[in-house]
Amino acid sequence: MKIGLDSYCFHRYFGEWYEGLQEDSKIRWTILNFLDHAEALQAKGVSLESCFLNEDPNSILAIRTELENRNLEVVWAWGHPNGLCSGGNAHAVVECMKHIQIAQQIGAKVMRICAGSRRTRPISWSEHKIGLIKLLEPLVEQAAKHQVVLAIENHIDLLADELVELIECINSPWLGVCFDTANNLRMLEDPVEVARKLVPYTRATHIKDVTAQKGDPRTFAFWPSVPLGQGLIDLPQILQLLSDAKYDGILALEIDYLSPLHASKGEEHAVAESMEWLANQVNRNH
Repeated sequence: MKIGLDSYCFHRYFGEWYEGLQEDSKIRWTILNFLDHAEALQAKGVSLESCFLNEDPNSILAIRTELENRNLEVVWAWGHPNGLCSGGNAHAVVECMKHIQIAQQIGAKVMRICAGSRRTRPISWSEHKIGLIKLLEPLVEQAAKHQVVLAIENHIDLLADELVELIECINSPWLGVCFDTANNLRMLEDPVEVARKLVPYTRATHIKDVTAQKGDPRTFAFWPSVPLGQGLIDLPQILQLLSDAKYDGILALEIDYLSPLHASKGEEHAVAESMEWLANQVNRNH
């Protein structure tokens, strides 16, 4: 397993923030700033959010060159914020097809995709499943042609059993899971039990910790991110499950909405703490 960093940790630096929960940082980074930061933290891999990057061929080639020069493994991440809209957006398939090609061009063997989000999840799982299978089947065919594995994130839109059922229905080596360690707690599922179900299919990760605040646990604001090891997720046990399953991909730190208790110190402090914690855990396991 390789310690890595998802560029979404610095979404405010790329010009995005959660309205009502965060404010503009007034800081702006380029992809080179992010790669410099990842390298300084001794990351061995990165997950690059495509929504923050220029997709023209020259830019993609330049990023690939930077990744190769820095010896960084890469996951290409598509679908923020709503992906395939839980099976309701056939037009998104065209965009996703394009990004499968970009993933190959940038040198990624895995591309994280979002089937939907908490905003797009239908009430009926049967309707949800049918819609997703219809959109995913041609995407998996395209992924096989380009030899890029699609990894569906549990994006607060799919319960663990639903995601397993979806993966098993399509039953392709070119489709797996991008396992976010915290998102299903936000759906009131036990994170370790979710890990036991999703780890066998995991091809990419978001290593995330969260805590609870006052309010409604059905809302996103109730579950802010915190530095790894300081929240409610039993990450040592989950990392052991990944190790036992011989997962050999990137352990990509992700921080989304940073807890107000940590926000005053900023993203860079929370990321540095988390990367140090993650390195210690991986070294201990080895």
